Amino acid sequence: MQKLTNKEEEIMQILWKLKKAFVKEVLAEIEDDKPHYNTLSTIIRNLEEKGFVAYNAFGNTHQYYPIVKMEDYRKRFMNTAIETYFNNSYKSMVSFFAEEEKISADELREILDIIEKKQ
Repeated sequence: MQKLTNKEEEIMQILWKLKKAFVKEVLAEIEDDKPHYNTLSTIIRNLEEKGFVAYNAFGNTHQYYPIVKMEDYRKRFMNTAIETYFNNSYKSMVSFFAEEEKISADELREILDIIEKKQ
């Protein structure tokens, strides 16, 4: 699975949410820094070439839909981030979020409960 650019990830988030959409529907969902229609169309075609989306043709128009599941991409993204930024240590990752006050003690207890229930 290839790495996506930030803009490609943004478009995939929209396609995962909409399930299927024409370029104009994707464009309507973009709130900030809207690309030109042709630019967006090129980004979506790049996603198709990378194997992330497919389409149904309706004459000259295409309705795109994701063929990579959000969960599959999330796993790959998180594994890469943990490997790259936390030296493959989940402990370092959780410590980072605790130090940044992005995770509370209650949330950590919930995580521990989940871990203990799986054992």
